Amino acid sequence: METGFRHVGQAGLELLTSARMGTRKKVHAFVRVKPTDDFAHEMIRYGDDKRSIDIHLKKDIRRGVVNNQQTDWSFKLDGVLHDASQDLVYETVAKDVVSQALDGYNGTIMCYGQTGAGKTYTMMGATENYKHRGILPRALQQVFRMIEERPTHAITVRISYLEIYNESLFDLLSTLPYVGPSVTPMTIVENPQGVFVKGLSVHLTSQEEDAFSLLFEGETNRIIASHTMNKNSSRSHCIFTIYLEAHSRTLSEEKYITSKINLVDLAGSERLGKSGSEGQVLKEATYINKSLSFLEQAIIALGDQKRDHIPFRQCKLTHALKDSLGGNCNMVLVTNIYGEAAQLEETLSSLRFASRMKLVTTEPAINEKYDAERMVKNLEKELALLKQELAIHDSLTNRTFVTYDPMDEIQIAEINSQVRRYLEGTLDEIDIISLRQIKEVFSQFRVVLSQQEQEVESTLRRKYTLIDRNDLVAISAIQKAGLVDVDGHLVGEPEGQNFGLGVAPFSTKPGKKAKPKKTFKEPLSSLARKEGASSPVNGKDLDYVSTSKTQLVPSSKDGDVKDMLSRDRETSSIEPLPSDSPKEELRPIRPDTPPSKPVAFEEFKNEQGSEINRIFKENKSILNERRKRASETTQHINAIKREIDVTKEALNFQKSLREKQDRKHHRLLGFPSLNHNPVPGQLP
Repeated sequence: METGFRHVGQAGLELLTSARMGTRKKVHAFVRVKPTDDFAHEMIRYGDDKRSIDIHLKKDIRRGVVNNQQTDWSFKLDGVLHDASQDLVYETVAKDVVSQALDGYNGTIMCYGQTGAGKTYTMMGATENYKHRGILPRALQQVFRMIEERPTHAITVRISYLEIYNESLFDLLSTLPYVGPSVTPMTIVENPQGVFVKGLSVHLTSQEEDAFSLLFEGETNRIIASHTMNKNSSRSHCIFTIYLEAHSRTLSEEKYITSKINLVDLAGSERLGKSGSEGQVLKEATYINKSLSFLEQAIIALGDQKRDHIPFRQCKLTHALKDSLGGNCNMVLVTNIYGEAAQLEETLSSLRFASRMKLVTTEPAINEKYDAERMVKNLEKELALLKQELAIHDSLTNRTFVTYDPMDEIQIAEINSQVRRYLEGTLDEIDIISLRQIKEVFSQFRVVLSQQEQEVESTLRRKYTLIDRNDLVAISAIQKAGLVDVDGHLVGEPEGQNFGLGVAPFSTKPGKKAKPKKTFKEPLSSLARKEGASSPVNGKDLDYVSTSKTQLVPSSKDGDVKDMLSRDRETSSIEPLPSDSPKEELRPIRPDTPPSKPVAFEEFKNEQGSEINRIFKENKSILNERRKRASETTQHINAIKREIDVTKEALNFQKSLREKQDRKHHRLLGFPSLNHNPVPGQLP
């Protein structure tokens, strides 16, 4: 027993390829009519080619004289099976699908129809008579019979049985004693290889009897119930899957094929108003009709070429059949219908579903994989054969000393020695033996070049003091010492067999000795004595000096130049120059020490940040001017307010004075005071 998730685990070890992509083809749709004594010959007619079926419905006279009701329908299918035996049904519907599955093509056979129309009988058959067995047991027989006819291949068969009941997943083979209960609920998962049910048990079968035992075990676990249309009605959708894997018995063949056959027995649809279902049967019918409705929506979307999204995830049934519906699969639909007039509306609905299914196209392709273990063995064998052929070729061309094995440390050391002698000139050429040796020679060239660069750098560091060109203080001190000119070039002084690095100043004339400053005469002469005739600087050193980002300054034995630099820095720290002086100096400990933050900020403002500094100063001046204007405006407003206050006080004073004069005038004339309130009933 294995789990359905096994294929996901193999994805890292196997390469999935499509060797021969098939052309797109339509889904095959067949109609099987349930035999009945009360067949509606006037309403259901078959075409002469047995590929079409016509439905005629009498008009309802209760709708009146003006009646636009449609009364005729015609459906073109791949075949109409009327009064057909189980043998004929299998030969017509399933035989080619099963045969192509052994060649690497996936296949799906689905039975759809109304409750009691004969879906389970078509798929499973009847157990009372061997001749009445259905598509599923006949498919198992054909698979094992074809395996026996292919002795050149080792074909393994695995089986799983899934039930979808009320939108829940159940494993019909979980009751086997060696399976055990599932800890986690089953879920439908997708991966690049297709759609699988996680937690569904997959059982390896090597004989036909074992496969039938698993089939009968699953059938006993199916959920059935008594129904008005069928006393043993299936109340769930069931998917019986046969997994095939064919390996060639030739050990050199690393390619193998895989395929699967989905045999789907759908639960029957029903009209709840007509069937009169109640209780649990009503609940089951609701789930069945809902899932079949989602299935039809997915079929309609697949048939529409303009649709980009297919609603596979609306229910468990469509999600589980995602790679079967319109995918890499040979798809066949068997629609079971009634031949009675009482079920004509349900028959029309089933035929519409079949006609919509015919619009769906699939693209079957062979599922080829490669066995990683066999591939590695084949590559190792091919490598050994190629080495033998090379050995034969080398012996014929007198090159028996050539080897094609990886080089060891002794051979690599020998190649390194040859490269060094070639660079020194003691070896005229390096003999080419093999491509592996050429690659190693180039690798050793890179190693030697890297080592020489490190030696040159260490030599320069021993002979010279490296000064950063961006260190303005150190460069200023060196210019004061006369070791470099104003352009930053080194200035040297010839003495005996020695020579100096750099460019001589313009004041130096041929044949005359330049007059260096007295302060630095001793360091320069000591430098010349240190570098004598025994230690000339080669051309590579000169190139290194010219391309370096640092300034090279000759070092003396007494370290006078370094002392001078430190003294100069200390002097600059004691007596600082004005901020606008171009010769402002810092106080670092070493010549290559970066300047302090204030000095670096001033240098930034004068050089890279000059534009920013200019804009900042302009904005600052504008801000100061606006502040000044705001202050003047505020003072002017305050002055006006003071004048307003004085004027207001004067007005109030005049008003009070005028009121006093009015009261006095009234008293003289004998009029009552404005503030006197007479007593009611008295005359003034």
